[in-house]
This record gives sequence, C-alpha cells and structure tokens, in this order.
Amino acid sequence: MPALSKLFRLRAFAVLIVLLIPSAASAELAQDLQALTEKSNATKVAAVESLAAGGHERAVPILQAFLAGRLFQVKEDDRMVVAEDSAGGYRIFDAMTGEALGEVGKRKLRKVRINNRLRQAVKAALGALTLGSSDPAARIQAADAVFRSAQSDMLGPLEAALARESDLKVASRLARALAATELATSDDKATRLAAIEALAAFVDQEVRAIVSGLLIIDGEGRPAEPDSDLRAAAAETLKTIESKLAFNGFIENIFQGISLGSVLLLAAIGLAITFGVMGVINMAHGEMVMIGAYTTFVVQEVFRASFPGAFDYSLLVAIPAAFLVTGLVGIGIERGVIRFLYGRPLETLLATWGLSLILQQVVRSIFGPTNREVGNPAWMSGAWEVAGGLTLTYNRLWIILFALLVFALLMALIRFSGYGLQMRAVTQNRPMASSMGIRTGWVDAMTFGLGSGIAGMAGVALSQIDNVSPNLGQGYIIDSFMVVVFGGVGNLWGTLVGAFSLGLVNKFLEPYAGAVLGKILVLVVIILFIQKRPRGLFALRGRAVEN
Repeated sequence: MPALSKLFRLRAFAVLIVLLIPSAASAELAQDLQALTEKSNATKVAAVESLAAGGHERAVPILQAFLAGRLFQVKEDDRMVVAEDSAGGYRIFDAMTGEALGEVGKRKLRKVRINNRLRQAVKAALGALTLGSSDPAARIQAADAVFRSAQSDMLGPLEAALARESDLKVASRLARALAATELATSDDKATRLAAIEALAAFVDQEVRAIVSGLLIIDGEGRPAEPDSDLRAAAAETLKTIESKLAFNGFIENIFQGISLGSVLLLAAIGLAITFGVMGVINMAHGEMVMIGAYTTFVVQEVFRASFPGAFDYSLLVAIPAAFLVTGLVGIGIERGVIRFLYGRPLETLLATWGLSLILQQVVRSIFGPTNREVGNPAWMSGAWEVAGGLTLTYNRLWIILFALLVFALLMALIRFSGYGLQMRAVTQNRPMASSMGIRTGWVDAMTFGLGSGIAGMAGVALSQIDNVSPNLGQGYIIDSFMVVVFGGVGNLWGTLVGAFSLGLVNKFLEPYAGAVLGKILVLVVIILFIQKRPRGLFALRGRAVEN
C-alpha cells in the first residue's frame, strides 16, 4: 500500500512537470518579447539570442516580424502583437500565440524599434533557427544570412550543420558562411589563413568584397589588416577570385550574345525569306513581331480569366496562335497592297512604312499606349546556377532552343516539301518558274504569310524578355535588316551566322562603347563589309541572281 501511494505521487509529479514545462517556456518567451521593447540595444540583442536559443515554435515568426518592422506593442495593455496593413489601420495577431485579434487603428499601437545592429543579430538568429530546416532552400537562405552577419556564436551551429549536410549545394553555402565567419571573428592566425584560402573557391562579389576589405589602406596609410601574411594570402585569393569572375563574365557575355542572336534570328528569318523570294523591303515586319507579342498577351489574359490553373501552358497555345494571326495579317497585306507594287521598290518601302504606322496606331487604340504585362510560365522562371557563381536564366535558354528549333523546321520545310521546292525555284529564277507552271503569286502570298508568321513567333519569345508595347518591333527592325544584308539576302544559313555574329559583337562592344555607339560601330563595319561583298557572307546562286 505505501509502495502504491509512492508510485501515485511519482506519476502526479511527472504530470505536473509536463504541465509546467510549456508554462515555463511561455513565460520565457513573454519575457524575451518584453525585453525587445527596452531602450538598451544590448538588452534587445540578448533577447534575440534568447529567442533563438529557446527553440520555441513562435520564435521564427516573431523574429521575422521584428526584422520586417511588423512587431508592435498595444498601448493600452502592453500586449505584443504582429501587425499587417489594412484599409482601416492594422490587422493584429497575438505574438505569443498567433491568434487573430481583429483590426485596430494605427494610433493604438507602438512600434518596436529596430536598428542595423539588431537587424544583423536577428538575421543571425534566424539563420541559426533555420539551418536545420528540412527545406534545402531555407537552409541556403539561413547560410547566406549567417554569412552576411558573421557572428562568432554561429561557428558551432555552422560546423554542426555542415557536418550533417548531404546536399552539395547547401554544403557549399555553409562552407562559405563558415569561412567568412572564421575570418571575421577568429583570433587564431592559422584559422584565418585557412579561411582566406577557403574563400578562394567561392566566386561571387560578396566574397570579393570581404577579401578586398583586408587590403584597404586608410587615409593615414594604415592597412585594415595589419598582419603581412594575411594580407599576402588575401591578395592571392583576390587575384584568384577576380580571374574567375573575369572568366565568368566572358562566358556570360557569350551567353547574352547568343541569346540576343537567337532573338535577331527569329526577327530576321522571316524578313530573309520574303526579301529573298519577293525582293520586297518590308518596313512593317517589326509590327508583325509586335502583333505576335500582343497575341501572347491576349492568350494569357484568356488563361488568367478562364483556366488559371493551366497558365503554365499558355505559351504553348500562344506560339501557334501568334503564327496564325500574324500569318493571316501578312497574307492580307501582300494580297491587298504589295502585289500591286512589285518591281517598284521605293513605293513598296513607303507603303509598308505607312502600314507599320497604321498597325501601331490600331494596337494603341485597342490596347492603349502603355506596356502590357506578359508573365513567364514556371518552367521559364528562375536561373540555372552553374558552378563558380555563373547563372544562366531559363527564359533565355528556352528562347535559344526555340530559335534553333524554328530554324531547323523552316530549313526542313524549304528543303523537303513541295512548297519549299517552288519557293526555291521562284527565288532563283522567277520567269522560268512561272513558265514551268508554278503559281508565283500564290508562292509570294504564302511566303509573305510564312515570314510574317515566324515574326509573330519572334514576338512570343520577345514578350518573355522585353516590354510589350506598340513600339516593340521598332527596336529590332534595323538590326533584322543588318542581319539579312550581312548574312546574304535570302540565305537562311547566312541569316543564322549573321544573327549570332551581330549578337555576340554587340554584347562584347557594349561594356566599352555603350549600347548606342556599339550599334553605330557595327553598322559602319557592315557598310564597309558590303563594299567588299555586296551579296553578303553567303550569296544565293542562280541564273536570275547572277545576271
């Protein structure tokens, strides 16, 4: 009986402990919250560290609200709340529990102030709390926060997180944060030397700034880092980082040049076939690009209104829609205007220029003069992070692949279809093709429609990287003509080579000459080149062409 009574008392004591532990944790949380309202920065920093160390489930949202300036105190009863803007003032939530408390006026609350020192402490605390998150993106974000705060009390959590990390990408960011923190906080020379050497593996501007900071000389000639061995190691690491950054910059310029070249290819390829087959200088070609971009906007608006869950597929619908719309507009222009002006190049140029102004005004009247928003689907958003800090955006990668695919399909159409055979015949010798029974008028109309349709697909691609406005096509029409003339009129391989060549040259000239002067230099070079090779890089062969 005494044993049974003793067992009962032990169980009651255990239950009491279980009940008291949450109460003690809540009391500690409340104490830390109140400490955040004190005037002393040291007290506030201690409260932030206590919140992080306590491991309470409300610590992360409280610290996030504090960092974002959304932590307040109710003036009436000193209650700590998290606030969100609303029409009538603030929607408030109990900081301790997260319970919604309704709306109050702004005068009812007192903001808990935060300064730069506290922000660094909060970021470090949040980093420590999320280093063990199950989400790799959250762990990366935490590692970057610790990297920027570089506080000595994070060395232990960083080493523990790095030891258990299996994701290579996260481990790399943790190692970067650990090296930066050791360099900033350690008193051991060997540790700091090792940290400087470790930072050489990370190629980004933030690491470069940390290392170059050791080599700064103040106005009195005193170095920021007095130790000569550490300065020598920093200089060597900085040299390594800068050489890698220069290489990455070179690769990025190539990527940007190819990306620009793919856009020029899409914009110019339709112009090349119409110019080659019909000899027409179509000044309204840029407006076909613009109409394709607005078709994309309309398709996306339909998806937003009727099929919001399928928005990621809107671009797959916009591509054929833009091809059909602009192709039909092109056929209408050829049948309605251009076919009456064959053999009169000046009148054709003036007529298509007038059509370009009309089309721009029609679009302004329908959609307005302001830019229209065209969204990126999820599979085109974000970037591919290559080793060494090099990033390639997905939207430009997809545009490069799309341009090459369109080029391949067009080459297959021209080479292996009956229509392609007739197009080549008309291009090389129109009178002979007509005498053989080819309906040259039909070929002209279909060719103009095909060229306009491809320009419309170029507009779909451009809508993902540029503003959609009535003037969209004007920014690419001159470059498209330069591509066609440089590559060789009517030659698709010449258009491909010309587009990528001009794209690369423009991107490598821009950092030194600027965008406008770079284009002028390219134009001068092309004029000089045409003086030597009037037919471009790849001149078409044929009786009519050679005569």
